[in-house]
Amino acid sequence: MNESGIALQIGVLTIRWYGVLICTGMLIGIFLARYLAKKRGLNADEVYNLALVILPAAVIGARLYYVAFNWDLYLENPLDALKIWRGGLAIHGGFLAALIATYIYLKIRRQSFLSWADAFMPSLALGQAIGRWGNYFNGEAYGRITDLPWAIYVDGAYHHPTFLYESLWDAGVFLFLLWLFNKNKRPGTVFAFYLILYSFGRFWIEGLRTDSLMLFDIIRVAQLVSVVLFICGAALLTWLNKQTKTLDKPINKKKIK
Repeated sequence: MNESGIALQIGVLTIRWYGVLICTGMLIGIFLARYLAKKRGLNADEVYNLALVILPAAVIGARLYYVAFNWDLYLENPLDALKIWRGGLAIHGGFLAALIATYIYLKIRRQSFLSWADAFMPSLALGQAIGRWGNYFNGEAYGRITDLPWAIYVDGAYHHPTFLYESLWDAGVFLFLLWLFNKNKRPGTVFAFYLILYSFGRFWIEGLRTDSLMLFDIIRVAQLVSVVLFICGAALLTWLNKQTKTLDKPINKKKIK
């Protein structure tokens, strides 16, 4: 990790910008989700309970996902897999783990998963936009060599600032989802569009990166997962549209003779 990524150091205590930005994104996200939940008539205080489910699940999932695709790095010292402070978290792993944990929790509580997903998706997009700047301070998540005027200088060459591309994309997704949340109150719509839009942007941005997790050394895992999530989002949106058309369909009344 890049030593310039250190925000504050007091003795043996080291606080890195990556952690500061991730925590900032989480806190803002929690308060935003609470505000949006209240607008949808959901119990706003439930957000705190959900945060206690989502955040640990996301960290564990993000780490397990990364380790699973880099197991060769931990063969000699498996316990190093527990040292998350050395870096190695994958967004997709965190997202999938948090999604599963949230679904189970809400199923037990007998609450609407799609309604809560809608309330949290703008927060997630905003948190990702903020958190990506942690990659800048760590000197990671950059792309191929380029001569574009906005390239960043890393390891003796100029590279695509892919962390910036994704941060800007996520910020745009956040603004769109916030607008959509206020305009369309059908549960699941915001969630579906998050899956579609984030996956679309992540797919093409991942193609520029030089540090992608690989499957069989030929497939970029993030691109594969993005395709799957994009399809899931499109399928959900199609299903929601069919449900709406069914509800809006006029009922034929037989004439009483």
